[in-house]
Amino acid sequence: MKRRELGAIGEKLAKDFLKKKGYRIDETNFRCREGEIDIIARKKDYLVFVEVRTKTSAGFGSPEESVTSAKKEKLIASALAYLNSHKDLPESWRIDFVAVELDQNGKATRIELIENAVSQG
Repeated sequence: MKRRELGAIGEKLAKDFLKKKGYRIDETNFRCREGEIDIIARKKDYLVFVEVRTKTSAGFGSPEESVTSAKKEKLIASALAYLNSHKDLPESWRIDFVAVELDQNGKATRIELIENAVSQG
């Protein structure tokens, strides 16, 4: 399975998973100079930026372990770019991760939400 295909499957599974947990999806694949945000959603009074990490094997660690400190900095910068370029947004925001693990057939073996996975500052 190609990396882009794997990412697309993971993002679709993550969106469906988040909707079931009460998130309202506003936008997907927001791109800016600073980087990309996979999913932008709302949950209660929060604007939530979601990074989706999808893996097919634990050979190189878990999906969560694949998020480097440089990636976290890009996520914060991208979130701030989104906040500065959109109006009427909730005052509170956070960055969540969704870890998706797939078997060799592309079926989800684990989907896990990690709320507030990246803190600003």
